Amino acid sequence: MGDGPAGDSLEEIRRAGTRAASLTDQLLAFSRRQVLRPRVIDLNEVVEGVRSMLHRIIGEDVHLLLDPEEHIWPVRADAAQLEQVIVNLAVNARDAMPRGGDLTIRTRNVRLDDDFVRAHLGSTPGDHVLLEVEDTGEGMSEETLALIFEPFFTTKEIGKGTGLGLAMSYGIVKQSGGYIEADSELGRGTTMRIYLPRVEAPVDRVAERAGDEAPSGSETILLVEDETMVRLLAERVLRQQGYNVLSAGDAMEAIQTAGQYEGHIDLLLTDVVMPTISGRELAETLLQHRPDTVVLYMSGYTDDTVVKHGVLARETHFLHKPFTPAGLLTKVREVLDLARSAPAGD
Repeated sequence: MGDGPAGDSLEEIRRAGTRAASLTDQLLAFSRRQVLRPRVIDLNEVVEGVRSMLHRIIGEDVHLLLDPEEHIWPVRADAAQLEQVIVNLAVNARDAMPRGGDLTIRTRNVRLDDDFVRAHLGSTPGDHVLLEVEDTGEGMSEETLALIFEPFFTTKEIGKGTGLGLAMSYGIVKQSGGYIEADSELGRGTTMRIYLPRVEAPVDRVAERAGDEAPSGSETILLVEDETMVRLLAERVLRQQGYNVLSAGDAMEAIQTAGQYEGHIDLLLTDVVMPTISGRELAETLLQHRPDTVVLYMSGYTDDTVVKHGVLARETHFLHKPFTPAGLLTKVREVLDLARSAPAGD
């Protein structure tokens, strides 16, 4: 490669391409570790189940309207993961409406024909249930619309966007055999559509009742989160399920709390990006004194610093924010159980 500005530019492009491929590989690595628990569900019940949480998330300036199909067909999917998808879409809609607006979530029974499938690569023909999330926000340009499912793409300010929410939602929908698309114009809002295949089976009420009993435990968890609202919510949810929670607002407080606590700390649940000391640095410090403690990272966005610190490494446990109470409890229980079943020395 030649010297000079042109050669430098080409080298920069090559490095950027290599970095993008690496980031995508890391995203896929931890996306594949999401444990799906599919069962036959009623999508209307899933939407209704997150209604109160959505009201808290979107705030008073956004009007929430639920428009369910009366006799919705059953689908096979992981209800907790679909809750996460709905929350992610609602957060994006809220952020697109800084001055308020309308957020409509509707479900419909639809039949996708061959014409639709030819025009929508990756979709399949036949009966589907449509989940539609529509906002009256700022909308997106065609250029932005073409990139929204790309890992780490975000239109939000640094430190405020996730860059992972839609990519992970895409992965969850695809793993469920479904199809997701976006329709948007600048100044005319955005509509996200998810199509899940209809199944000829009754809704699994037995699994549903078992699922109502959220995962619980008695382990000790050191919770570190600098956003007060998130910390208080997580603390309350975990304590309600029997966990002993040590709570800290930053890494320094967490180190002090751990130093004063004489019992065993089973899990460090920490935000990744925090002032002064990162979640990764906190984990490394804690593990020097408590090597048996398991680490679960949580973050609402992923930037270069997070990646460079190895938080998306293959062995890392990661919880994407915003999370539902069920999503938090399921992931915490999953990580603790994995640690318990791992052979000594791993």
